[in-house]
Amino acid sequence: MLWMKWKMVVDSLRGRRRRLPCSLWFVLLFAAGGLVLFIHQQALSEMVQQQGPENKQQLKVTALKTRQSIPGVKLGSTPRQSRETLSTRDRERGKSDSFQDLQVTENILSSAIPPMQFPHFEKSRKTASPGSQEQDIGSLHVTKRQRKLLKTSPPIRHTKNTISSSSSSSVSSSSSISSSSPMSSSITSGFFSPESWQKLSGILEARQQLMKEICAKYKSSISKTITRHHVKSIFVEDKYKLLYCQVPKAGCSNWKRTLMVLAGKASNTQSIKHDTVHYGQHLKKLDSFDQQGIMHRLQTYTKVIFVREPLERMVSAYRDKFENPNNYYHSLFGKPIISKYRVNPSKAALKTGNGVTFKEFVQYLLDVHRPVGMDIHWEQANQLCNPCLIDYDFIGKFENMEEESNFLLRLAGAPPNLTLPSFKDRNPSDKRTSMQITENYFSQVSALERQRVYDFYYMDYLMFNYSKPFKDLY
Repeated sequence: MLWMKWKMVVDSLRGRRRRLPCSLWFVLLFAAGGLVLFIHQQALSEMVQQQGPENKQQLKVTALKTRQSIPGVKLGSTPRQSRETLSTRDRERGKSDSFQDLQVTENILSSAIPPMQFPHFEKSRKTASPGSQEQDIGSLHVTKRQRKLLKTSPPIRHTKNTISSSSSSSVSSSSSISSSSPMSSSITSGFFSPESWQKLSGILEARQQLMKEICAKYKSSISKTITRHHVKSIFVEDKYKLLYCQVPKAGCSNWKRTLMVLAGKASNTQSIKHDTVHYGQHLKKLDSFDQQGIMHRLQTYTKVIFVREPLERMVSAYRDKFENPNNYYHSLFGKPIISKYRVNPSKAALKTGNGVTFKEFVQYLLDVHRPVGMDIHWEQANQLCNPCLIDYDFIGKFENMEEESNFLLRLAGAPPNLTLPSFKDRNPSDKRTSMQITENYFSQVSALERQRVYDFYYMDYLMFNYSKPFKDLY
C-alpha cells in the first residue's frame, strides 16, 4: 500500500515535469519575440537619425503610400482638389472625365483655372509697382500661394486632329534673336544706335529665358503634341517668314495691317480699314495649312507675340465691347450677363443687352458656371498663344510697342519706310486705356473681386513678367 502511494506521487511529479517545459517554452518564445521587436525598432530609429532631409522625406512618402494601399485606413489629410482646378470646358463637355476626381496634386498642372473661388491668406513679400513696369527677372520669388496658382493654371488643350511635333519640348526656330543680328542697315537708317540695339536684344533674350524657365518648372508634364487648336491664333507672312500670334487689345489690329503691307496686300497701313483687317481674310492663318506646312513654318519662321498688362487689357476689352455700340457683343454676351447678374433688370436691357456694368462683367468673368463662354478679347494670353508649347523668338510688350515693333521689322528685313502704325481705329474719341483708368474701373469692385481677377490672370503676370497692379494684392 505504501509502495502504491509512493508510485502515485512519483507519477504525479513526472507529469508535472512533462508539463513544466511547455510553459517555460511559451514564456521563452514570448520574450524572444519582444526582444526581436525591440532590436528592430532601435535599428530603425538609428537609421532615420542618420538619413538626410531628402531620405527622410522619401521614407514619409513611402509610409503614406503604404497606408493608402491598406483597405480601411484613412489618412489624416489628403490632397484636396478645389473647384478652381476643374476646367469650365470640361464641365460643359459633361463632367464625365474620371481625372477630375482622381488626379493628384502633381497632375493638377493639366487642369484649367476658372476664376479662383477663395481668397488666399499667405501674403507675398513683393511690393507693388506700376502694372506696366517690367520686373527685374533676377529678383523673381515664387511663394507657396503662387505655386498653388501655377498648379491650377490653364492647360494646353488638345483636340483630335493632332500634328506631330519635333522631339524637342517646344517648337523652336533657327531665326532667334541674338546680338549678332544684322544691325548695319537699321543703324544707318537712323532707327537704333549700337547701344540701343544691344540693350533691346538683351531684354528680349531675358524674356525668352524667363519663359523657358517657367515652362520647364511648371509645365513640363504637358503633352508635346501640337494640334491645330494650338496654332489657330497665329497669322502667317511667308515673304518675310513671320508667324504672329494675335493677342486682342495688345496692338493686334495695327500688327495685322503691317503684315498685310509686308505680304503686298496693301501699299500702306494707313489706308486699311478696321473691317478689312479683321473680316477681309487677306491674311493666312497657320491652321489653314496641312501638317507638313504647319511644322515647316513653326520650325523655320520667326515666331512673334506681343502682350499687355493683363488687367489693363481686360479693362480695354470691356470698354470697347460693352461701353460702345456693338450689336454682336451686346446680344451674345450682354443679354445673358444682365439676365444672370442684375437684380430686377428692365425689359429693354434684357432685350438689347446694352449697359453691362463693369461689376457685372467681373461677376461673369469670375463665375465658374458662366452663362456664356470666354472670348479672345479677355482670354488669357498664354491660352491664346501656348508659349510653353511654341517657343516664341520675339516676346514684345504693348507698353513699349513702337520701339520693339520697329526693332522686329528691322530684324526681319522689312522696307526701311515701314513702321507700325499707332492710330486707334475703333472709338477714336475714347482715351486709350491706361493703368490710371484701370485703377478707376477696379475701384468699382470689392477688394476680394480685385484679388480674384488678379488670380485669374496670374499665369500671364508670371510668364510675361508683369508686376502686381495694386498694392493690396497678395
